[in-house]
Amino acid sequence: MALTIPKRDRLSVKLLRVVLFSAFLVGVVLSVAQIVFDAYSSDETIDNQAYAMLAMVRDPAIQAVYSLDKEMASQVVEGLFENQSIRYAAIGHPDEPMLAEKRRPLISTPYRWFTDKIFNTERTYKVNLFGRLPYSEYYGDLMITIDTALSGSEFVNRSIIIFVSGILRAVAMATVLYLIYTILLTKPLTRIIDNLSHINPDHPGQKKIPMLKGNEKNEMGIWIRTANQLLESIDRNNTKRQKAEAHVLRLAQYDFLTGLPNRVMLQKQLQRILQEAGGKNCLVAILCCGIDDFKGVNEQFTYKVGDHILMALADRLRNQRSSVRAVGRLGGDQFAIIQDNIEQPYEAAELAQNVLNDVEEPFVINNEPIAIRATIGITLFPEDGSNPEKLLQKAEQTMTLAKSRSQNRFQFYIASVDTEMRIRKQLEKDLLKALENKELHLVYQPQIDYTTNRVIGAEALLRWIHPDKGFISPDLFIPLAEKNLSIIPIGEWVLQQAAQQLQFWHNMGFEEFRMAVNLSAVQLRQENIEELITETLQKYSIPPYCMELEVTETSIMDDVSLAAARLESIKRSGVMIAIDDFGTGYSSLSYLKKLPFDKIKIDKGFMQDVIHDEDNSAIVRAIIQLGKSLGLKVIAEGVETEEHEGYIISQGCEEGQGYYYSKPVSPEQFQQYVKKNNKAA
Repeated sequence: MALTIPKRDRLSVKLLRVVLFSAFLVGVVLSVAQIVFDAYSSDETIDNQAYAMLAMVRDPAIQAVYSLDKEMASQVVEGLFENQSIRYAAIGHPDEPMLAEKRRPLISTPYRWFTDKIFNTERTYKVNLFGRLPYSEYYGDLMITIDTALSGSEFVNRSIIIFVSGILRAVAMATVLYLIYTILLTKPLTRIIDNLSHINPDHPGQKKIPMLKGNEKNEMGIWIRTANQLLESIDRNNTKRQKAEAHVLRLAQYDFLTGLPNRVMLQKQLQRILQEAGGKNCLVAILCCGIDDFKGVNEQFTYKVGDHILMALADRLRNQRSSVRAVGRLGGDQFAIIQDNIEQPYEAAELAQNVLNDVEEPFVINNEPIAIRATIGITLFPEDGSNPEKLLQKAEQTMTLAKSRSQNRFQFYIASVDTEMRIRKQLEKDLLKALENKELHLVYQPQIDYTTNRVIGAEALLRWIHPDKGFISPDLFIPLAEKNLSIIPIGEWVLQQAAQQLQFWHNMGFEEFRMAVNLSAVQLRQENIEELITETLQKYSIPPYCMELEVTETSIMDDVSLAAARLESIKRSGVMIAIDDFGTGYSSLSYLKKLPFDKIKIDKGFMQDVIHDEDNSAIVRAIIQLGKSLGLKVIAEGVETEEHEGYIISQGCEEGQGYYYSKPVSPEQFQQYVKKNNKAA
């Protein structure tokens, strides 16, 4: 919008007024000063003219008074009266009648009233007449009276000219200065104001004030450049502020890393979806997807790679082809997927399986394929509740429970899930007293050397017989023990019992028997684990090479540097160290080379379909070849059939363990098996 300024308030009008008034005042002052100076000059001029006339006729006047020649004296007087300013003239001795004199009336002029005050009405001048030297005799006087009217009139006329011309010169100069000022300043300012009026206040940096030609290097040019820079700065700051406000608003509603809605935003979306579904009488499924062992991914591949995986997974979840209404990140490695407009729960199951299949597709980060797995918990509206927060919470609980049982699957929420969670809590409390109440015991599963076909050792396995619930699976209570740290005293007890049993078998004549004992991630972090192992070996006189400690890949990946330090220290005691469940975690040649392993244990999961599943066969062959190339022994657990045994022997596996030989049994049953097997061999 153009800026309009009232005429009276315009700078040019105010400037014209000030310049004209100042010029008039200066012209008056200078003219008056010049007139005053002219008055003094005119006064002196009158005196000088009078004395000049006296000097001119002095000699004739002396001659006339000396010779008493009246005619000559009259001629002198007449000569003086030729000047219109002479009012009276006389020649003669003061004590005698004048030899010649003449008088005329005062001249009448319109300015006389004024000039008489400046120069007086008339002015009389006299010169003494003396004879020639050496006598210098006094003869008389020559007198004249000057009428100042004519000189005064001339003075007034000059004063009028001086005053008027002074005012005109001042006004003319002021006008010139005003025009110069207008051209150099007022008009450029007007153009600048006009350009400023067309600038958008919301985006001041989009339109610049054009540079005025000829002002590039002066103050005006500097002002324009500075103003343009200021407008650009304001525009940038406005843009940054708007972006910051939008960013803050987005942070409050969306996850910073993946760009997905956060928990708060997702709950709001779910609330709207549930309201719509209630009117349509259809189901809504809430799927909570959690990555299995994401901490291990971060430890092995760095947190930056983990972030890339989370972003890539978010993209895959967004692109699900099923009727996915919303996707959000609940935090950490957990995502929520909301599926609406479904009629049967199997539709949610199909979506869950599709998600699991997508997750299993390797993520290529920095040209390196990384495989992960996930577990999903599912709740349904309205069967499992109607509150968005509760539905999300139940989905998370279901996912957590599914992980504790078996990873890489989906599970629906059931009404008994709360009861099961309470049961788990009670088991945690009971586990703290299990050792004290002698509810724990060890069983032993034989390990076979394929070169001699003899039993060369056993793996000690922990069992818990609850007084009320009976047998509790190790897959359930071992994670609970690690969580409440009761695994530390339990692990120490297991090591003592296994060493004591091995001593007993050595004394029976099985001198070369080895005992394999599992070492948990919590135990591996114990500061005194090395001393505990050494003291146990010494206490029961066990040769170090007869004790084999098994650690899982996941326990190592919790903290690779700490695990490396602990294992190196343990290795100095002389015991053997095996990596258990190899291939189920994040197998890496780098840590196999760095860590002091003596043996690789193939996970039983790969042995189940090793004959018919080409993928499992390839993995088993690769692990065996890897062990050979690194100089490590390889043992396969989960050998359940003759075909299993034949296959791994053909591939070069050196040792085996599994139900094909024996289930985990009591010490007495184990001894009978060894006597029978080794005798037959």
